[in-house]
Amino acid sequence: MNASSSLLQLANGQAVPLDEVPLLTPEDFGETICFSVENGWRVNACFASAGATPEQTEMYIVLADDEENRLGAARTIVTGDSFPSLATDCPQLHLFEREIAEQFGLLPDGHPWFKPLRYRPSWIGRDAWGRKPGAPVQVGETEFYSVNGAEVHEVAVGPVHAGVIEPGHFRFQCHGEEVFHLEISLGYQHRGIEEALRGGPNLRSLHYAQTLAGDTTIGHTAAYCLNLEALSSCQAPARAQSLRGIALELERLANHIGDLGALANDVGFLPTSSFCGRLRGDALNMTAVLCGNRFGRGLAVPGGVGFDIEQKHIDDLLRRLDALESDTTNAVNLLWETPSVMARFENTGTLGTEFCREMGLVGPAARAAGLSRDIRHDQPFGIYNFVHLPVSIWDSGDVFARAYVRWLEIQQSFTFIREQLRTLPGGQVRKPVGSLAAGRLAVSLTEGWRGEICHVALTDETGRFARYKVVDPSFHNWPGLAFALRNQQISDFPLCNKSFNLSYCGHDL
Repeated sequence: MNASSSLLQLANGQAVPLDEVPLLTPEDFGETICFSVENGWRVNACFASAGATPEQTEMYIVLADDEENRLGAARTIVTGDSFPSLATDCPQLHLFEREIAEQFGLLPDGHPWFKPLRYRPSWIGRDAWGRKPGAPVQVGETEFYSVNGAEVHEVAVGPVHAGVIEPGHFRFQCHGEEVFHLEISLGYQHRGIEEALRGGPNLRSLHYAQTLAGDTTIGHTAAYCLNLEALSSCQAPARAQSLRGIALELERLANHIGDLGALANDVGFLPTSSFCGRLRGDALNMTAVLCGNRFGRGLAVPGGVGFDIEQKHIDDLLRRLDALESDTTNAVNLLWETPSVMARFENTGTLGTEFCREMGLVGPAARAAGLSRDIRHDQPFGIYNFVHLPVSIWDSGDVFARAYVRWLEIQQSFTFIREQLRTLPGGQVRKPVGSLAAGRLAVSLTEGWRGEICHVALTDETGRFARYKVVDPSFHNWPGLAFALRNQQISDFPLCNKSFNLSYCGHDL
């Protein structure tokens, strides 16, 4: 079997007729996924949608071949209430299958650890756990993994936390201070955004895109806009694409700088912690110069951007950028020059390259383990089709690597933003977006600061969203945090957790 022979190949930000997406038997669908992943492809999204009859459910797969810079899509029809699980042979599908069970009531036969994902009611009738509509099972009613033995004990943390943090439950199986296993349970927020997006786009759809993960407004909204532009055969003007890129890198700067400060705080190194807390605010204020909002709401809109920028604001941003770069360099270099910090960062929470590849990790967590995986390089979009940023990679896979990759990306973002501000194209910043094409599938990927963001839109016969699928990078990476704690001291959890800094609300869609 050729890995791509059963897949429709398409480009990032492209819309294709649904009837051109290969319709495979469930057996061929599973074989295509497993064979493709074994040959270097990885899973971007796997999801279900309502079928032609109540007894039918359509399942879709979107895969990426980073070496050849291509995407592939296929679908199948499941009749009845079950399908054969592939999670044992393809661990990247583990959470996707649990999500399909919860949303559409399909039982993945043979799933290795079958339990609710978000603890919310099924979209259509009873779900695979037999729950009636409107009656979500509670987290405490489900089974957790346990380890038995002399002196083995269990530590439960959350969902209510001591700090200002979203709800999540962490259950540790420990022997003394050593962690044997960590199980993470999320889904406390029951946000229902994917369900609310069906039938769009409407006046609320853009707002949903902007709030999918509040610290990743630009990353998610850019993906949403790329889908609408693909479905309406509209291309954002060059000036708008450059402004989107500037905003995306400012978002990356703010969060990476904040994370390095938080990592410093977790090991009690107050100079970098204090400096970076302020510097993150400086980066957010630069985004406010672009659109009046520190988190970028209102900037990216279908067809371009909502605000243009004047020369006086460009000059202001360049001055701010120089000051921010100088201060950030001084603050962050203190980390690498302090032996006590390095002693805590190095060899803590290590993930191997093969594990990250097998589980489909993305973003800085994957790049810190030696994987060259960056949508800006592998599946370029917008301004990144014309300006290429080097992929920032380290290979030790530990807390230090995840911190240092952030520092490498910070430096690349400074260079990119400065060049774009100095060479900003002229012209308009927005084009009108017409009606969306009917019966289409559109896939858009962007590289948020946490990693790959995937949006998939299916339109019905009227050009409305029959299904809108969102995969936040945290969805791929939460299992990585759980494995990073194995054989670590439980006291290392805050440090490891911050080195990933994953999104709760981005998972609870």
